[in-house]
Amino acid sequence: MTPEQYCENKTRGAGSSFFYAFLFLAPEKRRAMMALYAFCREVDDIADEIKDKEVATHKLMFWKEEVDRVYAGTAQHPVGVELMWTIKYFTIEKELLLEMIEGMLMDVSGKPFVTEDELMLYCHRVAGVVGLMSIAVFGFTNEMSKTFAIRMGDALQLTNILRDVYEDTKLNRIYLPQQTRAKFKVTDQDIRQGFTDDAEANQRLKSLLEYFEAQAKQAYADALDALPDEDRQSLCPSIMMGAIYFAHLSKLESIGFDVWKNQARISPMHKIWIAWRARRYEKKAIKKNLPLRLDF
Repeated sequence: MTPEQYCENKTRGAGSSFFYAFLFLAPEKRRAMMALYAFCREVDDIADEIKDKEVATHKLMFWKEEVDRVYAGTAQHPVGVELMWTIKYFTIEKELLLEMIEGMLMDVSGKPFVTEDELMLYCHRVAGVVGLMSIAVFGFTNEMSKTFAIRMGDALQLTNILRDVYEDTKLNRIYLPQQTRAKFKVTDQDIRQGFTDDAEANQRLKSLLEYFEAQAKQAYADALDALPDEDRQSLCPSIMMGAIYFAHLSKLESIGFDVWKNQARISPMHKIWIAWRARRYEKKAIKKNLPLRLDF
């Protein structure tokens, strides 16, 4: 198996929404995005699957060293080898890859977020930097596109957190900050057990989730507002990703945020359909100067 095949298998097997946006890319850009996403999956899997903090930290340190080797031209891992190919053709800043690892180390530490600033730092490290790496591959000319990428990353990660709020408790993780939860009088136990027969507790929990839904929607809106007209066409794949994640947010609304009893996932075929519709709309919208949108 070649490094390129390894990265494609890693990306395809993850079942990520990102994969469906990659399908519409030119071959070279698709290869680069597969390498970047495979790197994200490697470090994320360490944080999620290895329970021993010391072992997980050691493995993440390997990836820090591997990033150094990538930029020295001496990578050892198949993903590292593909990243070497990627940085030959696209300007991917080394610090972005290292920042992603720092985000995974936040997960491994198990330290709960106290403030919303801590949450947003995490969102930047695990998603905003992915947005910045992505637009480096897709191509952009206006620096405002970086703001678009960062805010879209914030939106996607907040959507993930809301969608996976119950699943994350199984990993002993609650990403919603303690200070904010205290304002809504929502405890750790409330997050773990979800909606119950206690109407007042349910309302407090739902209000908390709606608060972060509003944060996510604002991030989506900020991203679209920041996207420069001259980069709209090249960054269409980012819009397609945003549309898929926005559909997750809509699904959460439709089930009243009760992910403890209901699935908030979207099928692969539905993701492809959303990506195709978003791409088709953008082709028409650019010609006719239609507004940006994510609801497909």
